[in-house]
Amino acid sequence: MLNHLYIKNYALIETLDIDFHQGFSVITGETGAGKSILLGAIALLLGERADTKSIRNGEQRCTIEATFDIEGMNLEPLLQQMDIDQEGHECIIRRELTATGKSRAFINDTPATVAQLKQLGEHLIDIHSQHQNLLLSKEDFQLTVLDTLAHNEKEKSAYQKTFRAYTQTAQQLEALKAETQRMKEEEDYLNFQHQKLEEANLAAGEDEELEQEQQMLEHAEDIKRNLYAATNTLDAEQGGVLNALRAAHSQLNAIRSVYPQAEELAERIDSCRIELKDVCEELETAAEQVEYNPERQQYVSERLSVIYELEHKHHVDSIAALLQLQSELAEKISHISHSDEQINDLTQALSKLQGELQQRADALTQKRAKAARMVEKSMMEMLIPLGMPNIKFVVRLDPREHPAPSGQDKVTFLFSANKNGMPQPLTQVASGGEMARVMLSLKALISNATQLPTIIFDEIDTGVSGQIAERMALIMQQMGKDEHRQVVSITHLPQIAAKGHHHYRVYKEDSDDATNSHITELQGEQRVEEIAHMLSGAKLSDAALNNARDLLSD
Repeated sequence: MLNHLYIKNYALIETLDIDFHQGFSVITGETGAGKSILLGAIALLLGERADTKSIRNGEQRCTIEATFDIEGMNLEPLLQQMDIDQEGHECIIRRELTATGKSRAFINDTPATVAQLKQLGEHLIDIHSQHQNLLLSKEDFQLTVLDTLAHNEKEKSAYQKTFRAYTQTAQQLEALKAETQRMKEEEDYLNFQHQKLEEANLAAGEDEELEQEQQMLEHAEDIKRNLYAATNTLDAEQGGVLNALRAAHSQLNAIRSVYPQAEELAERIDSCRIELKDVCEELETAAEQVEYNPERQQYVSERLSVIYELEHKHHVDSIAALLQLQSELAEKISHISHSDEQINDLTQALSKLQGELQQRADALTQKRAKAARMVEKSMMEMLIPLGMPNIKFVVRLDPREHPAPSGQDKVTFLFSANKNGMPQPLTQVASGGEMARVMLSLKALISNATQLPTIIFDEIDTGVSGQIAERMALIMQQMGKDEHRQVVSITHLPQIAAKGHHHYRVYKEDSDDATNSHITELQGEQRVEEIAHMLSGAKLSDAALNNARDLLSD
């Protein structure tokens, strides 16, 4: 719960340093005194958007800091997840704004993000402002209220896990059906493309070999003529290289007896002669093999035309890419042929999940239906003393046409405050005062179910007065009797202010150059005078003072 609040240079507040207590506290003050400023500062600690206009005029920085007692709230795992150290039972949240637009947040002196403030704040304070009554018109809020009171976290988690699996499988099935339909529409074309590639009987590297062969066939006569010329150069009877080498070999052999080095040189020349003789024979063989073949040339040309045409058609530049495309087409065709089987498998899986989802939805509905009857009974018990003797409050559960992330139930709060009146949707028939009483009663139920430590009601008493206001105060007083909870009500009604265990007054003071907003805790006669002012206005009368004492004594 909120133990201490410190504010510096925020709006009309120069400095505020105040302690809060367990139980039921009330905050009173004239309109415009600064009660909404106080709530705005607390909202910043809970992660609301910062605005430099909130900084007190003429100042460069504002600071808001709150100390909370979190004993027994089991927030340690959340703080550990945020990588925030926690010692003892105190948790300190601080928010700083500068005139340059910078905003900094800290939890236990550790820098924190606004998202972390919001996440932690949800466990610390619930601020109920007047506009929150509009939440009653929203189906998701009504469902959240019912789920909170149903304590169906286990059933809801199981349902949502199955719902995610069901949704994912349904999406996969629809995608597969659409893809299969699209591919079936072009199946003939895919088969035609694959058949043409298959008929081409392509081989890796074939295009390079054919291009080389085409060059050879186109220049066969030149090749043959030059091969024979090279052979003749090496082995001609007159002036041939081989004959010259034989002569050189013989000449060196003739002097080896008198010139020993000649023997080695002769052997080297003979080795060259042998190598050139082999080359000459290969040239001669090659020359005999090379011949102009018009039929082969035509085949090579036509084969290359087939390859080039396929490459151009499919926008690729190699046989390797064509072979890859052929493989991909075969895979697509195979996928089409097996798609019906895959669709059948997914359909069966979806049917199974649908059965599981229905079971989990039924379990969730059962818990909600049981909670709905409890809510109806509890709400009538609380609303009858609040001036609604003929109240009818119904929590209606209607099945959804299709499963939703929240389950298969639509929740509607039905209401009638008139005798023999048919219950209708709450927001269509309830007045502002009736809405306030309904929301207070719901908050009372929720507070018991969630053990939220601090609840702040901002003028929950709108539209009520007198005895009804006193009974609303008793409900808030009862809510504050939990030793781990505090309830704070900002009110203009003396009947509510008198029921507070603690009473704070917000007021403004004007100085020569500024207006300052303050808050102080009232004691004894201070409370009597404040409530008397609320009863009679600025001028105090003995009757108002006596009336105030009577209210406080009750």
